[in-house]
Amino acid sequence: MSSSESPAVPPPPVTAGERPYPVNLTVDYPEGPRNRATVFFRLILAIPVVLLLDLFIGYASSATGDSSGVQTATALGGFLFLPTLLLLLFRHRYPRWWFDFNVQLLAFVNRVLLYVYLLRDEYPSTEDRQALNLRVVYPDAKQELSRGLPLVKWLLAFPHYVVLFFLGIGLVVVTVIAWFAILFTGRYPRGLFDFTVGVLRWSTRVSCYAILLTTDRYPPFRLGE
Repeated sequence: MSSSESPAVPPPPVTAGERPYPVNLTVDYPEGPRNRATVFFRLILAIPVVLLLDLFIGYASSATGDSSGVQTATALGGFLFLPTLLLLLFRHRYPRWWFDFNVQLLAFVNRVLLYVYLLRDEYPSTEDRQALNLRVVYPDAKQELSRGLPLVKWLLAFPHYVVLFFLGIGLVVVTVIAWFAILFTGRYPRGLFDFTVGVLRWSTRVSCYAILLTTDRYPPFRLGE
């Protein structure tokens, strides 16, 4: 073997703490002036798309009035959890088509939340990415997902529900402040924007762990990436 063909030295193993969490959510910050008219009437304008979500997952009440901070997890619970649980429990599989459907629906839910919480002015699309960047890594079910753990994940995630409850209250307060800020200045304060995105990121990770079951890695207790 020539020197040019010498085998490459394998990289050192990456520990779980060094790997990025397999679920992440970011939102492009709107740089230009905001549309004050659509912000003023936002809850009214959002009614059609919220009703559309309600046809899928009974989401209308939580999207418009729930301050618990676990809107995404609540919305996706009964509709998506049981089929995924049965697939893992009895077949130990997570079909790609079912995974893609779950993630696309999760993305749509989050696009609606971006609109309701005033983060963006674009009306939520049912298929276009828009300003939402959602990454959910497709798992190798047999290697990365436990058969039995999904039975108790919803219980293991209870500490997150408690934290998200209080974060959700803060989210409502922040949204009210942002509503006035946009009407008077045409901007969503960046610090408040990052907080809102952080709450949505946290809730999305909990949803993927406890409801969509896409990962067995416990969600981190943080707002940041």
